[in-house]
Amino acid sequence: MAKQPKNAISPRRDEDYSQWYQEVVKAADLAENSPVRGCMNIKPWGYALWENLVDNLDARFKKTGVKNAYFPIFIPLRFLEQEAEHVEGFAKECAVVTHHRLEKGPQGGLVPAGPLTEPYVVRPTSETIIGEAFSRWVNSWRDLPVLINQWANVVRWEMRTRIFLRTSEFLWQEGHTAHATEAEARERTLQMLAVYEDFAKNEMALPVLTGEKTPAERFPGAVSTYCIEAMMQDRKALQAGTSHFLGQNFARSSQIRFQSDQGVDELAWTTSWGVSTRLVGGLIMTHADDDGMVMPPAVASAHVVIMPIAKDPAVREGVMEYAQSLKRELEAQTFHGRNLVVEMDDRDAGGRAWDWIKKGVPVRVEVGPRDMAENAVFTGRRDTPGHKKESMPRADFVAKITDILGEIQDNLYRRALAFREEHSVKLDGRDEFYDFFTPENPETPGIHGGFALSGWCGDPACEAKIKEDLTVTIRLVPISGEKEACPCVLCGKPSEGRVVFAKSY
Repeated sequence: MAKQPKNAISPRRDEDYSQWYQEVVKAADLAENSPVRGCMNIKPWGYALWENLVDNLDARFKKTGVKNAYFPIFIPLRFLEQEAEHVEGFAKECAVVTHHRLEKGPQGGLVPAGPLTEPYVVRPTSETIIGEAFSRWVNSWRDLPVLINQWANVVRWEMRTRIFLRTSEFLWQEGHTAHATEAEARERTLQMLAVYEDFAKNEMALPVLTGEKTPAERFPGAVSTYCIEAMMQDRKALQAGTSHFLGQNFARSSQIRFQSDQGVDELAWTTSWGVSTRLVGGLIMTHADDDGMVMPPAVASAHVVIMPIAKDPAVREGVMEYAQSLKRELEAQTFHGRNLVVEMDDRDAGGRAWDWIKKGVPVRVEVGPRDMAENAVFTGRRDTPGHKKESMPRADFVAKITDILGEIQDNLYRRALAFREEHSVKLDGRDEFYDFFTPENPETPGIHGGFALSGWCGDPACEAKIKEDLTVTIRLVPISGEKEACPCVLCGKPSEGRVVFAKSY
């Protein structure tokens, strides 16, 4: 029997995927559970990763004309009640504030006092309160379009939570726009979807599919919801971003009206779109391995870590000067629009390299007296099997570092894309479709079939039956590519084309 290799993370992915994920988060020092149920403390290494996602996306938004603003975390309950489908969709997840102060109770503890005349919902999403602001900002066609984004926290009272993927409070951005015409609003909806798709591919090394949600999976109150979907290493789908064409539904409930250039009083057309800290969870489940996190260089918390080796005090000062000058040379270079971030780990401790392997830093560098004498460095890449290291002339390493980072970035994307393609299959028969999702290998708990590209007749009853039987949903209806006529995988009736079925987070 072959001996299993020793790994930093236990259990391995193929032993217990859910627990493996939690252990990677812990080993990489990304976040921890908070004393508040379902919430998380994001630690510096994890928050640096989130900041890089934020900075890159924020710049992309602004290039399309979007400006940042901020709106209250508290939303009057009556605002949500104005859009019936919207409030119904979020009612079970809402946290509600009903009192405004605490007083000492009869038993000595603190109790709520001072009931509010109107309850406030803690922001689950901001369409309604931003719509109220737009109704005051917009009077004429000259005031349009309004292109606003906010970076904020959101509260959705989830029953089952998992760090980064689904928490009671999370961080996100939500874009909100108002337009004079339907065509312009639809164009903006797809434009922001394309921004997310390009960002996922080129910065996160995350291959995604794009398409439209079915009515059953649509954002509450939207006319159309578009999404990007990625496959995780347990072959489940992760909805990584959404863009909603809201039509005039929210404009009507918020009374966002304007006088057209023809002097006619009209309702505006609106959109909303967003991504959240679940992107960090997506990065973990796409790229991490059984030794911990693997960070794509374009968004990594740091690009390089330098570990000086100088046990002899007589040579320590010289080695440190050599390491510091190398750090300065590297930090003067840029990758994907930002200066390289270089960590210096001068701890005299065993296991330093494994700490950084678990954290997923793309490139590790060791320098000691021999390297200094040879004007060289000893390097290791996080994307290579076995964490192999090699000696390189220092000048060559400095000259090639951005190429090395580019190779790692491309390698991670190709690897993730190959995994998705390997586990995406066309299925036309009901039996083979059910078999694809039903059996779970007891030796690999939590690992599912993958993406099934199958027909759907458009009947919500067929969609609901599959969800009831298998907990499998239609992740998206592709909006590009040739349509392939095929039978509905459940009832056998004609289908206009294949949709993507999967289990999901």
